[in-house]
Amino acid sequence: MDVNNKRLFYGSCFALITTAFSFSIRAGILPQLGAEFNLNAEQLGFINSMWFLGFPISMIIGGLVYHTVGPKIIMQVAFITHALGIILTLYPGVLGGYTGLLVSTFLIGIGNGCTEAACNPMIADSYSGNLMSKMMNRFHMWFPGGIVIGSLVSKFMTDANLGWQAQIYIILIPTIIYAYLFWGQAFPKAKVEGQTSLAQNLKAMISPLFIFMFFCMALTAITEFGPQQWVGLIMAKSGAQPMIILALVTGLMAVARYFGGELVHKFDQTGVLLGSAILATIGIYLFSTQTGGMAYVAAIFFALGVAYFWPNMVGFIADKIPLSGALGMSIIGGVGMFSSSIFQPIIGSWIDADKAEKAATGLTGDELELLAGQATLSKMVMFPGILIIAFALLYFYMKKYKVQTVS
Repeated sequence: MDVNNKRLFYGSCFALITTAFSFSIRAGILPQLGAEFNLNAEQLGFINSMWFLGFPISMIIGGLVYHTVGPKIIMQVAFITHALGIILTLYPGVLGGYTGLLVSTFLIGIGNGCTEAACNPMIADSYSGNLMSKMMNRFHMWFPGGIVIGSLVSKFMTDANLGWQAQIYIILIPTIIYAYLFWGQAFPKAKVEGQTSLAQNLKAMISPLFIFMFFCMALTAITEFGPQQWVGLIMAKSGAQPMIILALVTGLMAVARYFGGELVHKFDQTGVLLGSAILATIGIYLFSTQTGGMAYVAAIFFALGVAYFWPNMVGFIADKIPLSGALGMSIIGGVGMFSSSIFQPIIGSWIDADKAEKAATGLTGDELELLAGQATLSKMVMFPGILIIAFALLYFYMKKYKVQTVS
């Protein structure tokens, strides 16, 4: 990589670390927010959903305008919305507490979506072939990598009674760094001329393969983000440390993604996705049935399962359906986050309902919290279970598939 490409890549990584911090630190302070603002699990689910709702909105808009305004302006919008979201999180009372948390989380989601909309196609345009897959996986390793750092920082600060506001300030650090790294840099142009045509993009996206991947992305995203965002509330009474589980999951994901390029080269994206679905199913099932030390074993299976979902779904679109362009990558990422946005309050309502059901049987205290959480996790097993069938079909279909190019 030349100096400019290195700086753009590192800036992209710090922008993704900002996204990761906003995810992990918010997950870590979720119980504190619930207590301070007297919020139930469903309300906390709606706050979580704003993170996932802002993401796809800005991702899709960013994909539409990527070739018009360029990644530089999209990342400027990311910085502004990240900064505003962080500040408003610190002062949610300005908009009435609960409403302030909804709006601030939505703004941060907008910034996160802009990061994906700008950085994914920028990396795809900067590299090609196996190198593109390698760099895409290494870029996306900083989402789990950032979550490891953020979750450990959150645990340390919570244990030290430093308060949730102090934790939010930490998110500003990578935000300022990525703004500095992008400042004054030249950004790459589209690799394929046909990608600049909206008509060409749309034509590629109405293909059966893209539509199939569209629905698969909805399931891969909720498989990854459903258990992770709720691990603090669900696993708190299991005898395991929830933030350590989150750090273990995301740490393994980061390591796995670092070596993802070599794995994709050997098994192709389709083989990797199929194996991921199998491991994720095992991991979530173990989460729903095991306690204590076995929760960490479940975390290992889960981490190795979900590690390759996001980068290889995006990489699959860039590699196998290149004419969909930046818009195609943004739409795929957007549907993943939109799916997560829809399911967050649903998962919250599952927790509330399962808690009420278990309480009706006479359970109380830690046992009630644990069994209700595990009942909710058992429902989530269906997501990767469906993906095993879908990716098995994809694996055999792609053996005969020919990538379309600009004519």
